[in-house]
Amino acid sequence: MLKEALNDKQVVLGSALILFMFCVAILAPIIATHDPCETNLSPEVKLQPPSREHLFGTDDLGRDLYSRMVYGARISLTVGLVAVAIMLLIGVVIGAIAGYFGGVVDTVIMRIVEAILCFPSIFLILMILAFLGPSIINVMVVIGLTSWPGVCRLVRAEFLSLRERDYVVAARALGASHRRIIFRHILPNALAPVFVSATLSVGSAILTESALSFLGLGVQIPTPSWGNILTTGRFYIESAWWMTLIPGLAILITVLSYNLVGEGLRAVLDPRLKR
Repeated sequence: MLKEALNDKQVVLGSALILFMFCVAILAPIIATHDPCETNLSPEVKLQPPSREHLFGTDDLGRDLYSRMVYGARISLTVGLVAVAIMLLIGVVIGAIAGYFGGVVDTVIMRIVEAILCFPSIFLILMILAFLGPSIINVMVVIGLTSWPGVCRLVRAEFLSLRERDYVVAARALGASHRRIIFRHILPNALAPVFVSATLSVGSAILTESALSFLGLGVQIPTPSWGNILTTGRFYIESAWWMTLIPGLAILITVLSYNLVGEGLRAVLDPRLKR
């Protein structure tokens, strides 16, 4: 599978872009040219277009946009990964339980999942954040807690098809515990579509964080994130185009990279999609 994935152009291109973004985030203290929160209200510095001194220009408070974008990569990528980790932890466990035991357990869990899916996720997130208040931790937790039903349904479907396989029946006949059968015998064989879903979900989580920061309910200023940089830029879209174009492109390229990897993995793992 790994060899096939490395031969897929979408996976290679997407992975290279993601690796580049992570390198930028990790090396932020080294490659940043200014303090991302340092302001300079001098008229000569404020809203300065891209130049040799300020590669991406400056914002309305004279802060270096390049440094803010570099440090903002840390926030956006961290939110995406942590939110998806929470989503997978909840969705995989609950989906495995529903698919393995079936019956009343499956019915109750699926009704809960359907009830959650009745609400548009963005409105559910906004409602929860209105009570909890905006912060980076709340954003990560809320995105993860509202995204697990999709993974749950996916894992449940895989378990329903795998739980009657010969190796599962044999393990059950040998007296293996339910926990061992679920996590040792069935789950490893059900993870392929989960990997695809997780990869696509990282891009979706980054996009959601950017939208929440844009609305003022995500990462709060002065902490830089691509979403709140974009928020500030919308007030100067005509006079300072770089404040909206640069963070917008960063979000676009990052989300597109995860989507490329996800679609490439889907083509590799699903024989029906072989090109």
